[in-house]
Amino acid sequence: MSKRLYIETVGCQMNMLDSELVVASLRKDGYELVATPAEADAILFNTCSVRQHAEDKIYSALGRLKHAKRQNPNKIIGVLGCMAQKDQKLIFERAPYVDLVVGPGQLHQVPALLSEIAAGSGPRMEVSLERTAGSREEVERSFESYDPLRDEQMRSSPYQAFVRIMIGCDKFCTYCIVPSVRGPEQSRPPEHIETEVRKLAAEGCREITLLGQTVNSYRYVTAGRTTRMSDLLARLHDVDGIERIKFVTNFPKDMTDDLLQAVRDLPKCSHYLHVPAQSGSNRMLRRMKRGYTIEEYREMHARVRQTIPDAAVTSDFIVGFCGEAEEDHQASVELLRESRFKNSFVFKYSPRPGTKAHDLYADDVPEETKRRRNNELLDLQTEISEEDNQQLLGRTVRVLVEGPSKASRKQANRERADREQANHDHDSHDHNKEPHLLQLTGRTNCDRIVVFNGQPRLIGRFLPITIYDTTAFTLFGEVVTEHVGPEVYSLT
Repeated sequence: MSKRLYIETVGCQMNMLDSELVVASLRKDGYELVATPAEADAILFNTCSVRQHAEDKIYSALGRLKHAKRQNPNKIIGVLGCMAQKDQKLIFERAPYVDLVVGPGQLHQVPALLSEIAAGSGPRMEVSLERTAGSREEVERSFESYDPLRDEQMRSSPYQAFVRIMIGCDKFCTYCIVPSVRGPEQSRPPEHIETEVRKLAAEGCREITLLGQTVNSYRYVTAGRTTRMSDLLARLHDVDGIERIKFVTNFPKDMTDDLLQAVRDLPKCSHYLHVPAQSGSNRMLRRMKRGYTIEEYREMHARVRQTIPDAAVTSDFIVGFCGEAEEDHQASVELLRESRFKNSFVFKYSPRPGTKAHDLYADDVPEETKRRRNNELLDLQTEISEEDNQQLLGRTVRVLVEGPSKASRKQANRERADREQANHDHDSHDHNKEPHLLQLTGRTNCDRIVVFNGQPRLIGRFLPITIYDTTAFTLFGEVVTEHVGPEVYSLT
């Protein structure tokens, strides 16, 4: 009899990939996924510590499982990932019925740990060393494990996959907990990455997104030879079957000319660059320890525009950071206005214990002020995005069809049930009837979301779509059904 697993993931793309790898290893150990915690023999939460809200969500979820554990003591409850590395024994103190706490560097141990707990070992905790608990080599070794097993059921689409090219971070921004919970920056060997990508391509994957906390910092040195990010892109570009390559998240100071030229010259590279600014104020950037001035960020942005004129650049901003004055905020407003980002992710500052900002600075910006500044940036970004998207009206773009839109998934399920019923109905003359059109979604080469009507068989294909309407964050289009030459495709 198979064992039943429920896993819930909170946080970034790195966490989504971690969950995929954990599920793949547990499938080999006899587990099958179920849809709810009530059905599961093992319940795992893969966690995030970047903001307090993410941690509060997990602790609330754990609280709801207290009675379930009491009713079924054999049910195993585990906390994985960044919050596990950060809080460690505190998780057992706040939720004493938790059985398992595992940091990001020990995820490969999860199957064995679950088996030991099921056999009666009692609660288990496996985490990496603190950054100051040993030499750099010792700390790196405690974080460096990597499980290459993949499970397409954990991905939003079998045609798209995340590929980790590096782990950890050495930037130590004062607001950020990542260097503590993800460990030192380490780049994976390029041959390992290529092998993984070739395997994904053989399984039908057509788009990969390379992941790293500061992905463009990738450098792998062996036998006196250095592989840069641009070199890695060129190597992966030659993998048959892969048709689009993205990478996130970039660090402004590591946006080198050779990398920009690679994105420009390699046709499979998406013209989408996520390069967080975090603030438009030099005073705030110094307090955040971002390692660049706003003048340097503007120079980097100008090089992007010069090298890849049609690039879609997106950014992150933190509002209400410690000591942020109104003039600092207005500097961020001005940067957003002049840069005309495709999109900006705006976050209200959340103090994180264990960071330098938490230790050195008071969280002295009122919540009401944070909320106002947050809304001001979002409103301006919406205005810019709406204006820029309108320029795409009438253009034809190349889109990877990802699947049904959220609104049409229920409709797709109903139609699937109807088709299954028709296949069992020998008197039916309609069981081979073409299914109704669905509202499908996909993304352009510049990562813009496109919604259009089409048949389910289009999912996983690259298609030309002509845009007939836009909003701030969505393009609406129609599939081009006649032959269209490559010259009409937009790189957008």
